[in-house]
Amino acid sequence: MIDWYEYQRKAEEKGFFAVCGIDEAGRGPLAGPVCAATVIMPLGLEIDGLNDSKKLSEVKREALFDVVKEMALSYGIGWASEQEIDEYNILQATFLAMRRAVEAMPVCADYALVDGNRMPPLAIPGETIVKGDSKCACIAAASILAKVSRDRLLREWDTQYPKYGFAKHKGYGTKAHYEAINKYGILPVHRRSFLKNLGEK
Repeated sequence: MIDWYEYQRKAEEKGFFAVCGIDEAGRGPLAGPVCAATVIMPLGLEIDGLNDSKKLSEVKREALFDVVKEMALSYGIGWASEQEIDEYNILQATFLAMRRAVEAMPVCADYALVDGNRMPPLAIPGETIVKGDSKCACIAAASILAKVSRDRLLREWDTQYPKYGFAKHKGYGTKAHYEAINKYGILPVHRRSFLKNLGEK
């Protein structure tokens, strides 16, 4: 049985009272920005079905997106563009999106629980948790906000660039996506640093 609030409780025992979870979506795709979200959850709050966004269906994620926003004490969403990814590299762009998410929160956090094993440079202290989105409620909530926010953007792009299939692959490097790039060309929303070896595909 997972104790979804173990890490938050331990942080609060150290004297922190606004503990946020941080996660990102979209590190791997060939197109679009990386999105990060941060969420402060009431300690012990149970949200039915809350889990790592990757383990949930799109319908379930969409439903939980509104629940998380309604129940959270505070949340923020931050982005780093495909141009920033090309300029800084994906890791630094992800950190930038995470900082922007923290700064976007109406209620300031004083401690961060970050999914993964690399701590972004934030204005608040924190710790990393490997696979935190399947262990920690506030990180799982953040993973849902980030994933749904990014997926919605890519679905909008599908109407703008209907030949590329963004609604289906969300910018990831599927066979169909590579075929569309080879047939119709590279778009302004593509990450050029991710397409350097395009001729080899």
